[in-house]
Amino acid sequence: MPEQDDSEREFDLRWADNAEHKEPSARARMLAARWKENPPAPQPFRADPGPRAPRRSSWVSTLVVFGCVAGLIAVIGYLNYRSSY
Repeated sequence: MPEQDDSEREFDLRWADNAEHKEPSARARMLAARWKENPPAPQPFRADPGPRAPRRSSWVSTLVVFGCVAGLIAVIGYLNYRSSY
C-alpha cells in the first residue's frame, strides 16, 4: 500500500470522525452486557457519602510532627554528647 501524504490522511480522519455510526468502546459494550443481566441501582445526582469519622484538628498533627522532630534532635544531640567523651 503506497504511503499517504498528510492531506489524504487528514481527509481520512475527518471522514472517519464524521461517520454516522460509531461503534461503542469495549468498556461501554462490557457495561451494557453486564447491566442487561444485573442493572445497577439508581443513584441520586449527588449521593450522600455517609457518616465520616470526626477529623482531627490540624494542630494535633502539627504538634505530633514538631514533637517527633524535637525528639530526633534531642537523641542526635545526646549521641553526639556521649561520643565526644
